Amino acid sequence: MSSIVSIKNLSKTYANGHKALDDVSLDIQKGEILALLGPNGAGKTTLISMICGLVKPSSGSVTVGGHDIVTSFRKARAQIGLVPQELTVEGFEPVVATMRFSRGLFGKAPNPALLDDILKKLSLYDKRDQRILTLSGGMKRRVMIAKALSHEPAVLFLDEPTAGVDVALRKDMWALVRTLRDNGVTVILTTHYIEEAEEMADRIGVIDKGKLVLVEDKAKLMRRLGKKEMVAELITPAPDKLPSSLDEFNLSFDESRTMLTYRYDANAHRTGIARLMTALSAAGLAMKDVSTRQSSLEEIFVALVQGEAA
Repeated sequence: MSSIVSIKNLSKTYANGHKALDDVSLDIQKGEILALLGPNGAGKTTLISMICGLVKPSSGSVTVGGHDIVTSFRKARAQIGLVPQELTVEGFEPVVATMRFSRGLFGKAPNPALLDDILKKLSLYDKRDQRILTLSGGMKRRVMIAKALSHEPAVLFLDEPTAGVDVALRKDMWALVRTLRDNGVTVILTTHYIEEAEEMADRIGVIDKGKLVLVEDKAKLMRRLGKKEMVAELITPAPDKLPSSLDEFNLSFDESRTMLTYRYDANAHRTGIARLMTALSAAGLAMKDVSTRQSSLEEIFVALVQGEAA
């Protein structure tokens, strides 16, 4: 699969000495959804701004569709649709008029059928002639996405796309993003909603303190860093002092001491579950019920940012 966006050794240091981005290299494949996660101030928006040519890099290079964002700005920028965090729309303009204007800025010929199709997919068609200032915040967010798609970009950047959007609309946007991916559009999104990345992304990138901590296939990441828990409900409470044979398992209990939790690596050759069962039986601790749980992406993300994950 070919790279549509190629980032090489990208850094940004501001005049006050703050290093917002530190030697980031990343290849983004055509037709994938990449989610960028990171705490506030990690450098996510700075990275997007530099790829879009809005912020000049201190060093390094970015190419979009083979065009350098500095030396061939117009050709590179024509490949990109950007939906920023801030709601910046022309309030007195009708919805469809602002889309026509945005398309024209990129030198594209009028295409009413295409714009109508975008509006329908975003559930905006019945509001196409309404002034934008009359719309709700969630609808204005949709208008911004419609504007970004109006010139048929190959790459769509969504910077916190569902901020301030209700749950139903968020799920509609997820479906739209998947449709765009299926149509060959590359989607890069930053989000604070971990479930959003878990639901949609093909790959996950984690940025912290200006550095790209990792970029990995979502399923592989969750297999590699995800821990599993076995939760067992005991028939009778466990004694305060456990037999020494159970020390190696680092068990934790709830207040009633009838629920025990054992954490293990699901990818390990030996998980220790069989030995734990034997040790519990030998200690006279009979089980009523057993369940397992996989770590969520949120737990993995927190561990990575805190430096706990290997």
